[in-house]
Amino acid sequence: MLPDYVFCRNEFSKYDLELNEIAYNKLNIYCDFLIEYNNYINLTAITDPVEILYKHFIDSILMCKYADLSGKESMIDVGTGAGFPSVPLKIFLSELKITLLDSLNKRIEFLKKLCDKLEIDAHFIHGRAEDIAKMPEYREKFDISCARAVANLSTLSELCIPFVKVGGRFISMKGPSEDISLAQNAINILGGIVSHETKYNLENEERRIIEIKKISQTATKYPRNSSQIKKKSL
Repeated sequence: MLPDYVFCRNEFSKYDLELNEIAYNKLNIYCDFLIEYNNYINLTAITDPVEILYKHFIDSILMCKYADLSGKESMIDVGTGAGFPSVPLKIFLSELKITLLDSLNKRIEFLKKLCDKLEIDAHFIHGRAEDIAKMPEYREKFDISCARAVANLSTLSELCIPFVKVGGRFISMKGPSEDISLAQNAINILGGIVSHETKYNLENEERRIIEIKKISQTATKYPRNSSQIKKKSL
């Protein structure tokens, strides 16, 4: 269980975020179900409620501040895992339209049960991004694709940019150490341009949000298959 509402509200306010009781109650349900379900499948290494509050919930929701979300976009969360960042964002921005993509069906089953408990609408896809991004119903159909994964930005760009419509954005949540200039060639090839980089601190840990604007269509040969991506970055 999360700390009490007043504590959580005060912690959110440190980052200029306003937490209401409805959102708090949903995050509390999320926290409890995540910890419970984590006993059956590996969803997160973070199981302390206070750490979940900062490192999963506040960190996810900070995207709406630093990436300036209106709350009405369509968003696909690529490699969503336990639902971060899109499910906390949906709790905070109720009109956001989220699609949750993950290659492990056990995680998708968790997310379906979670969203049912939270009474929020979401679309779920079990599959690999490099396959799903080739499907006409998903290719270049989203205002935003996002990823909180640990892969390098070049790889993430190849997996995520094909989902974004021209004029939309790929938003990547990264740590401080990666040299994002190494992904510049991939971003250019895929039809994007780095439009904004925001650096911030979360409980004394450095974080970055990289925004890539889609300025032209992605060539149909991208993304490549997984073996090609692993063999050589763009």
